[in-house]
Amino acid sequence: MIRRAAVLFLAALLAVPAGAGQAGAAGYRYWSFWERDGSAWTYATVGPSLARPAEGDVQGFRFSVSEDSGDAAKPRGTADFDAICADTPAKDGTKRVALVLDFGTPADAPSGERPPAGRTACARVAEDATTAEALASVAKPLRYDSSALLCAIAGYPAKGCGEQVATGGRTPDGETAASGTGRTGTGRTGAQDDGGSGPSLGLIGGAAVIVVLGAAAVRQVRRRA
Repeated sequence: MIRRAAVLFLAALLAVPAGAGQAGAAGYRYWSFWERDGSAWTYATVGPSLARPAEGDVQGFRFSVSEDSGDAAKPRGTADFDAICADTPAKDGTKRVALVLDFGTPADAPSGERPPAGRTACARVAEDATTAEALASVAKPLRYDSSALLCAIAGYPAKGCGEQVATGGRTPDGETAASGTGRTGTGRTGAQDDGGSGPSLGLIGGAAVIVVLGAAAVRQVRRRA
């Protein structure tokens, strides 16, 4: 009986978290903020209201659903600073910042909305301007929530802000797709720094089941001893 109880406990330990993690998968629908170094995109470490790009920098925004910064979709397109700002000459007392705006895929769009076509823009702003100010000069209207989270660029999306959604499958180009909407969450990035991600409720629930089953196995062993 001791051996049987141990086997039951091990089976619970191996099986429950896997199923619970899948059932509890969730992400957030939001605008992520990126910086480009050469041809590579890097997830920004500060929000656009704090970033102060230099003349010649390329920065991007991507609307998508992701669980955290580790699986966030990058802006698409290969245009560099020279291409984006070719028609915007330099001017004393200002700087030029190339912006890539990727409104995402229909799979990641809120219900009833379709993403506009992606575009680029060259913002010529004051030398001490932030990325948020550069963005405002070329992509109004912007929308923020009460916590300074960037909710919409050029009016997209029309509503919602960093809401939590259930995630399911992948789009043809390998990006996360939303399978349904959930309760409003705290959002992830945008004007704020990324706060990281915690364990899913499914995983926590699975761990609780393991503890209960383990305790039952121990009691059974003691009764049979």
